[in-house]
Amino acid sequence: MVEIKEGFSKLEHRYLFQEIARKVADFQKESPGTDIIRMGIGDVTLPLVPAVIRAMHAAVEDMASKESFHGYGPEQGYDWLREAIVRGDYAPRGIDVSADEIFISDGAKSDLGNILDLFSRNNSVGITNPVYPVYVDTNVIDGREIHFIDCSAANGFTGDIPSRPLDLVYLCYPNNPTGAVITREKLEKWVAYARDCGALILYDSAYEAYIRDPEIPHSIYEIPGAKDCALEFRSFSKTAGFTGIRCGYTVIPGGLMGLNALWNRRQGCKFNGASYISQRGALAVYTPEGRAQIQENIDYYLGNAAILREGLERAGLEASGGENAPYVWARTPEGADDWAFFDLLLRKAGIVVTPGSGFGTAGRGFFRLTAFADRARTKEAMERLVALCAG
Repeated sequence: MVEIKEGFSKLEHRYLFQEIARKVADFQKESPGTDIIRMGIGDVTLPLVPAVIRAMHAAVEDMASKESFHGYGPEQGYDWLREAIVRGDYAPRGIDVSADEIFISDGAKSDLGNILDLFSRNNSVGITNPVYPVYVDTNVIDGREIHFIDCSAANGFTGDIPSRPLDLVYLCYPNNPTGAVITREKLEKWVAYARDCGALILYDSAYEAYIRDPEIPHSIYEIPGAKDCALEFRSFSKTAGFTGIRCGYTVIPGGLMGLNALWNRRQGCKFNGASYISQRGALAVYTPEGRAQIQENIDYYLGNAAILREGLERAGLEASGGENAPYVWARTPEGADDWAFFDLLLRKAGIVVTPGSGFGTAGRGFFRLTAFADRARTKEAMERLVALCAG
């Protein structure tokens, strides 16, 4: 008899955003004329910037000629992109990362799940709560013991350092879903904890491009000693609008537990590399023109986040995030159940948000808004919310 991996039976029936999509689709069938504003899933809406488009067009043309055609690329990514990442993302911050410590992939989400191929199911795992569901689900599937680290307004949504040793610890800053950022001092404490107890930090910095506060670290490797205890995951999805293009990368220090060589072997076995076209587009991100254009898009989304915060304040709702991140985290009115409030917003105001409990037990009584919608639609959503709360 074929046996199915036991961990799948312990998952929720549907992934969070699949459940939201189902509820919205059911409502649309019931009320087909309703104008729905989607502020739930963190998908970008601005088009790719001109510098990236030109680079990808040129890459397509390369594929049309026998002399410049590219088939399988290196599983680790093309050297020209890995070297551009070193020059563009790490060297300016004084961080010593080499190109052979960078692995290009089809996105941070894939890497965050696939990296678990390297680790025994016997490892204990620390995961902040509320949290991006992928961290939890992938470890549940593998059958690991999970210890939740509660995050709240009291600890700045950065969690308290555990009193017990753990093996793997997930940190995500700027945070999805709360929009919180972590101070250098707090991140130093996490690195010290990991080094003291031999833990490995899986650091998701997919939203670092949204940081505006000069005191907030963009990379965990800004902290001395972090290369001895941390991997870093990054994405072009929210930085450059690559949600549909798929390209990201993971940094695995060469001297860390032999993981660099293991990941290299794993990728050679299970991955054929990100596409040549997507990597050429990613390379354009590091040109002066590309950086300036992408910065305009990021500023646009942060402008939306400011509108969300102002609207929530007018509605009398407590909110945080949105200043150094594209997410705003808000408390439901009068302690309402977050899924019930989701239904109320959808049915009475035509607004889709993400219920906080979808991100874990510590998210109960909260909801997440994203800043990735169109500016006019963002303003309209806040007017509807204010009117609903006033009524």
